[in-house]
Amino acid sequence: MDHRLYFVLGDLLANTLVGALIGALAELIVSTSWNMNVAMLVLMALGMLIAGILSLLIGALLGAMEVMVPVMLTGMVSGMVVGMWAAMAPLSGTSAALIGAVCGFVSVVGVWIVNNAVRGVTLFESPSEPHG
Repeated sequence: MDHRLYFVLGDLLANTLVGALIGALAELIVSTSWNMNVAMLVLMALGMLIAGILSLLIGALLGAMEVMVPVMLTGMVSGMVVGMWAAMAPLSGTSAALIGAVCGFVSVVGVWIVNNAVRGVTLFESPSEPHG
């Protein structure tokens, strides 16, 4: 993942917006009459489908491969969380969008942490290596 400010802010914005959109959509679809497990599964799939479509649009600006994984994870997580929450208790559209946005933020930060742990320190980013 790119560490330049444009891409970092773009990833944060893209994931929070996708999370908020899917959260608001989940609140519109699910009511308290739904089974919590069914709501989780349906909104997980729907969230991933919508996130996949949106990742194609966002990927044109920020890079397809760098956007797809965090946005798809955001769609899955926000759909699951807001879908289950809406099945347990009534939510307002604002609350659902806020919960979805938080899920998006947590998802992208989690992907960054795992990416850095897997990738490790590269030659050009090592602060302890003397140059020259």
